[in-house]
Amino acid sequence: MKRRPLRVVLLTAVGWLVALVFLAPYLQMFLTSLKPERELNKSPGAYLPDHWQWNNYVDVWKHAPIWTNMRVSLVVAGVATVVTLVCAMPAAYYSARNRFRGRGAFLLLILVTQMFAPTSLVVGIFREMVALNLTDTLLALILVNAAFNLPFCVWILHGYFSSIPKELEEAAFLDGAGRVGALFRVTLPISVPGVVTAVVYTFISAWNEFIVALTVTSSPNRQPLTVAIPSFITQYQEHWQYLFATSLIAIVPVVILFVFIERYLIGGLTAGSVK
Repeated sequence: MKRRPLRVVLLTAVGWLVALVFLAPYLQMFLTSLKPERELNKSPGAYLPDHWQWNNYVDVWKHAPIWTNMRVSLVVAGVATVVTLVCAMPAAYYSARNRFRGRGAFLLLILVTQMFAPTSLVVGIFREMVALNLTDTLLALILVNAAFNLPFCVWILHGYFSSIPKELEEAAFLDGAGRVGALFRVTLPISVPGVVTAVVYTFISAWNEFIVALTVTSSPNRQPLTVAIPSFITQYQEHWQYLFATSLIAIVPVVILFVFIERYLIGGLTAGSVK
């Protein structure tokens, strides 16, 4: 067998070490989620459970409305992603194909809005939702998440649209396609990596959003999963095993998203404009 160069071996070892560092917290969460409650308060604590409590992943659904909270998170993240893409693609395409007055200021404004975190604007967001009578509604969460993710999506799609030669669209015009037809038949298929990046970023950002959801919603059946997870730790009770179990359950939809969307991302990266 051909021996591997020392550089490849070292890089592989470093890669596994970095992966282990990032996976270690999730491994500890998994081990803690399998501990009985009496072992969680034991001092000194142990990394491995003395008694493996696999029923924790079954009992957690009885202690909190996890299904309802997960459904709320899926609806908010999914609809916010669709709204963001519907608004971002026309803006990004127009700014990439037209040299209008104030184009640079428009793109700079989009970039500047990324500096504002939802935490710094939560008071104004809450007052606005009160004025619009949208407090404790899913529509409020959808609008806020779409608004905060829109600038990033416009910026990244603008970069992808700008990198596509205009000659490809002009060839489509000669074949009888209009502007919209050229966009959907030529530009968007080539821009699959950018669209996929925007989808992944928006979905994960909306799925992980916490502070606005905690402020705007109050009913348990309208709160996303990120707000429901801390409810296992209160002034009167501490169920760390359920908190970590629910946290790991919350990762599953994101992993499924990557599984289904990975082939589109790889296909878009490897497909050229000639195809």
